[in-house]
Formats: sequence, C-alpha cells, structure tokens
Amino acid sequence: MLFSRIPLVIAQADAAAPAPDKVQSLPDMPTDGAGEAAIETTPGQTTPDPGTDTGTGQGTRGPSLLDFLPFILIIAVFWFILMGGQRREKKKRAKMLSALAKGNKVQTVGGIIANVVEVRENEVVLKVDENANTRLRFARSAIQSVLADKEA
Repeated sequence: MLFSRIPLVIAQADAAAPAPDKVQSLPDMPTDGAGEAAIETTPGQTTPDPGTDTGTGQGTRGPSLLDFLPFILIIAVFWFILMGGQRREKKKRAKMLSALAKGNKVQTVGGIIANVVEVRENEVVLKVDENANTRLRFARSAIQSVLADKEA
C-alpha cells in the first residue's frame, strides 16, 4: 500500500470548507519489513491478493450479447430489406427467361437487339440481321430483357 501515507482531504457538504492547515490523514497502519501495510488475519483466513477481485460483485463486467442486440437487430433489418429486393428481381428474371418464345424482340447483356428464332433448353437462337439472315446462338442467361412480345 504505497498510497497509505498520502494525506486525504475530506470534502464537506456544508458551506464551511476545511482550512488547508486542517488536512486529515489516514491513521498509521502497521507495516511489514518491506514498507507495505501489514494486514492482520485470523488463523485459517487468507489475505486477498490486492490485484484480484474479491468476489464482492463490484468488479467491472465485460460487454454481453444484450449490449450488442440493437446493432444486431439493425443489421438483420437491413439484410432482409436488401435481400428481399434481390429475391424479387431474381424471380422476375427467371419468369422472363422462362416465357421467352419465338418472335420476341430481345436485348442481350452485350447490347445486341434481335428477334428470337428458336428457343432451346439452355440456348436461344437470335436473328440479328433480316437482310443477311444472320443468326447467333446465345446462352439463355445472356438475355437481358424482352423489348416487345411478338413482332407484328
């Protein structure tokens, strides 16, 4: 106990503050040979280590799950909002790709605008040029959007 000999000034609640010359100090405590305060114990009683918690319940506590609950809830709400939009978009695209039919005017992800000539399981044959009768095969997933249903 290095600080046992430091004078202690006691603050008083009334208007009369103690004079600086009337500083109260802690009573002298018996010390062991090393200058540390000796703690008297009864037989069978152990002295607590000054650096450990004595189990009085006054120690500091770490963060618990309940402290992070508001942040977890906010993240969960944002997750469902963002993922809900992606799910709707994915369903809409799957419906559009399954409804492809001969004669639809489509745009590919590369920007090519063409008419659907043939629809296969995983491929789509598109007619790009009417005059040269140019046809290209694309993966069904390469279709970005359907521009018009059937060409008149």
